[in-house]
Amino acid sequence: MNLSFRALILWLGCPALSFAQITGLEEVLLRAEKNYQSIKKKEINIQASQERLKLQKTYYLPEVTVMAQQNFGTINAQNGPMYSQGGLGAASTSMPLAEQNWNAAFGSLYLANINWNVYTFGKLKSKENVETADIELQKADLNQEIFQHQIKTAAVYFNLLVSQRLENVQHENHKRSEVIYTIAKARAESGLIPEVDASLAKAEMSSAQTAIINANDHVLEYNKKLSDLLVENFTEYQLDHYFSKSIPSFVQENSSLETHPSILFINGHLNKSKKQEAYLTTTRLPSLSLFGVFQGRGSGFGWNYVQDNSAFSQSYLKGIGVDRMNYVVGFNLSWNLTDFYRNQSRVNEQKLMTKALDFDYQQLQQELNNQQSLSELQYKNALVKVAESKIQMEAATEAFYQQKALYENGLTTIVDFTQALYLLNRAEINYEIAQNNSWQAVVLIAASHGDISLITKAITHSPKI
Repeated sequence: MNLSFRALILWLGCPALSFAQITGLEEVLLRAEKNYQSIKKKEINIQASQERLKLQKTYYLPEVTVMAQQNFGTINAQNGPMYSQGGLGAASTSMPLAEQNWNAAFGSLYLANINWNVYTFGKLKSKENVETADIELQKADLNQEIFQHQIKTAAVYFNLLVSQRLENVQHENHKRSEVIYTIAKARAESGLIPEVDASLAKAEMSSAQTAIINANDHVLEYNKKLSDLLVENFTEYQLDHYFSKSIPSFVQENSSLETHPSILFINGHLNKSKKQEAYLTTTRLPSLSLFGVFQGRGSGFGWNYVQDNSAFSQSYLKGIGVDRMNYVVGFNLSWNLTDFYRNQSRVNEQKLMTKALDFDYQQLQQELNNQQSLSELQYKNALVKVAESKIQMEAATEAFYQQKALYENGLTTIVDFTQALYLLNRAEINYEIAQNNSWQAVVLIAASHGDISLITKAITHSPKI
């Protein structure tokens, strides 16, 4: 699927100039579409279907057979019935002789045969329509695969981004815990507070270091997932943190589910099934064909060989010449009357399969409608959570610096100070998660609408915070 991310070029291209290692969302989506094996496989399937359609179109042409045969053998024959099972047998033409002999000579047969199905009552055309519908189905399958893969990639991109942001939060928390420890250690050494306060501050600093390691584990995990989706070796990606400094601005648009890749895919199945119905219906009808045969034969046996068994020559040149020529032209109308009734069951089977696909289509429509409503409500809730988490973070920041000032002046305990540190850390984590969830909600909206460009539009109008 061809996707337009012109706005992302403006927003993400500028940071890339200043820091070349930054990986933008547009670049990730394009690399995912280009490299993923499943997408490549479906592209090859389309090429195979196109070759099958080319083959089907060749059946409009007449069948032309040219044959040249030269042989050496006897022509003893006798009266009696014979059946050539599977086309195997010897065609030794002669009047019956009184007794066996082993006289042999060369013979030849030259043949040109044309058979042309001039009218098949729609068989060839309906079969061509089936192959064309199959190509359209393969294309819809490819577009759906690309869309789903890009949605999955965008989700992992934002998961990696939030994990990187949370790792930064833990680094900042560790720095603040170092400040607490420095203050506590200096005051404990001066005898202003008990040594246990310094020990508590040191334990808090160690806990903050552990939180950094845990956060890094998540970063590494999502780096691996993104590498898998891009079909690349494991890489620690440096993402664009623009998304952590702005919120999406989603504009409600009227969109039809008929253009959703999943709807188009199941429509492709329905269309192919209906074309298959039409083709199976035509298989019950007769076929009209024209045929023509021109034949030349040569033989080393003379015309009077039956009366004179010595009238033959073993000369190769005598046997391979053309002595007699014949032609046959005509038309053939064939109709398997048993198939007229037998194929009705196949037609009925295909109709039931089409009906089952129609139920799948209706179910998918209902699910996508519900998903659209859910994702849009989740987006609204995500924006509210961003606003609330920002209030919490600002309040926690003020509380932390207030407790820091009080502790430096001996007006509060280390427990209150570390509690303020904990609350600030939690508030920053909640804010980063809420901020990222607002973009994840846009990804869900794009998935339910079947239009990944909705992410672009949300970026274009997104305000900074």
